[in-house]
Amino acid sequence: MATEAEGKTSKASELGPEVFDDYDAFLKQAIRDYYDRGWKIIASGQVMSMAADSIRDGSGLKKAAFGAAGVVALRLGLRYALSGPLGIILTGAAAVSLVGYLVKNQKQITSKVGTYRTLIADTRARFEEAQGGYRAGRYDAASRNLMVDGLLKRFLEEVDAA
Repeated sequence: MATEAEGKTSKASELGPEVFDDYDAFLKQAIRDYYDRGWKIIASGQVMSMAADSIRDGSGLKKAAFGAAGVVALRLGLRYALSGPLGIILTGAAAVSLVGYLVKNQKQITSKVGTYRTLIADTRARFEEAQGGYRAGRYDAASRNLMVDGLLKRFLEEVDAA
């Protein structure tokens, strides 16, 4: 029977060892975890159970077949359309749209960038403090790993709150 502390250390050990040693690896892992959370919501049991019920009662089989055929047709169509001049035009249109969005929302983007930079700088200081304690012998590897894992969770919560 696993205790709560053992559960935390097994979660911490799921992270690569570089996450505990290098702040850049820590930040990359935080970004991965942030985006994985979005996919976990989509792939939650509720969504899967609704799809399974739809297939079981037979109403979803026809929709699934049309969906699969549509995906294949879309893939072939996009490969054909985007391989030529249309691809260049669409890329240019996307770039113009991005610039337009940035210009339109410049004030909001600038304020959020400052908030995120401050958050990243504060997190780096906390990470370096934990690393310094480990290097100085104040913490053992398990304690440092738990501190970094907690810092990762706190960082993600603060990003959500910002």
